[in-house]
Amino acid sequence: MKAEGSADVVVIGAGLSGLTCSFLLHRMGFDVLLLEKSNRFGGAIRSIRKNGFLIEAGPNSTLETTPLLTQLIRDVGIEEKKLYANDASKKRFILRDGVLHALPMSPTSFLTTALFSTGAKLRLLREPFIPSASPKVAESVADFVRRRLGSEFLDYAINPFVAGVYAGDPDNLELRSAFPKLHELEQKYGSLIWGQIKGARERKQRNEESKQSARMFSFIDGMQTLTDALAACLPRAVHGVDVSEIALPRSDDTAHRFSISTYRDGERYHYTSRTLVIATPAKAAASLSRSFAPDLDRVLGEIPYPPVAEVITAFRPVPTMHALDGFGFLIPSVEKRRILGTIFSSTLFRERAPDGMCLLTTFLGGMRQPEEAMHDEENIVRNTLRELHDLLGTPVTPEFSHVTTWPNAIPQYVRGHLDRMFRVESLENQLRGLFYCANYRDGISVGDCVKSANAVASRIASVLSS
Repeated sequence: MKAEGSADVVVIGAGLSGLTCSFLLHRMGFDVLLLEKSNRFGGAIRSIRKNGFLIEAGPNSTLETTPLLTQLIRDVGIEEKKLYANDASKKRFILRDGVLHALPMSPTSFLTTALFSTGAKLRLLREPFIPSASPKVAESVADFVRRRLGSEFLDYAINPFVAGVYAGDPDNLELRSAFPKLHELEQKYGSLIWGQIKGARERKQRNEESKQSARMFSFIDGMQTLTDALAACLPRAVHGVDVSEIALPRSDDTAHRFSISTYRDGERYHYTSRTLVIATPAKAAASLSRSFAPDLDRVLGEIPYPPVAEVITAFRPVPTMHALDGFGFLIPSVEKRRILGTIFSSTLFRERAPDGMCLLTTFLGGMRQPEEAMHDEENIVRNTLRELHDLLGTPVTPEFSHVTTWPNAIPQYVRGHLDRMFRVESLENQLRGLFYCANYRDGISVGDCVKSANAVASRIASVLSS
């Protein structure tokens, strides 16, 4: 075994969470070693230029919800590459009865929209007077919405929204884990409507934006610009590394060092560190923890990661096509279609497609229909084209197509998730210097991952400075 030396921190996993945590600690002056199993950094964030198109094989954009993200972009020197969404993309569509309806964005448009019935609109007037649930009740997102807003809002607002964010099912997602702010609004203000009004003042004081009002952005060359910039700032970042064993510090180890054994290029290497961050998806984190926390294998193994297929299609516009005058559309499960929704990528950001072409990004699978993401590429494209032709009037043959399939896509914060995360936190408290940092904790968005990484980095700095 080759001894590769030591570090203040070893981070395993170079997705956004691991990269951000590593970068922050490096800037604090700590010696950080980042190890990644795959042959690239960035995890699910991947941007590809092909045939004049920009393909986002992972997240397409993010929101300016936290100043921590803004600061991170500034610190890695890519602020000038930031690209805000076009104003034309503000409109969002929801499918109802086979027709795309613009989601109402103002009180006037809400009153006149055909997306919701008169009964559903009147039902909303009851919301401020509905009693809050006990804080100890573990409601699903669907149970919460039915109780406060009614079944129609669940079907035609929340269900498609959950599919767009989590590729998930609101009947399975745990409210306090998946959407903690909704739970907090009810508990604090007794009403979502009053909570939105009063909570806006508090967010302003914290210099934060709600996800409804925050500006959307990406970068000229896609979201991978961020992860590439983070990796470039790290002098000790290595990919193609398979971690085979982690040993905790011995009781007689006065230096209190973790021992990490790895394989790279057919050779076995050994590292030691004062602190250790496991920044991998839940299943990999469970496997890495098995030698010292065997019950974590079961706990983290209960977190579903449904498959999702992302299909990029390009077309020359034809007169019968939808105007593509918005962000895109989402599909409620009650509509019984084969896709979850589509982003109008070339409307959303400039420089995504050559002149005279439109680029669409369509999603299939998730918790709703996992089998749709597991077909072969030819069938996935065929099914997508049929749906797009039916709903948008696109040509039956695209100018260009590209498929990315994620067999384990987005962690689902299903019932019992808070208890599972309590077990992870308890382990961290028991084993000084061990930390877990990934998007199965504290939120799945880019902004959530950055906030979580900042919190973990601060805790590590406290340990290393003590």
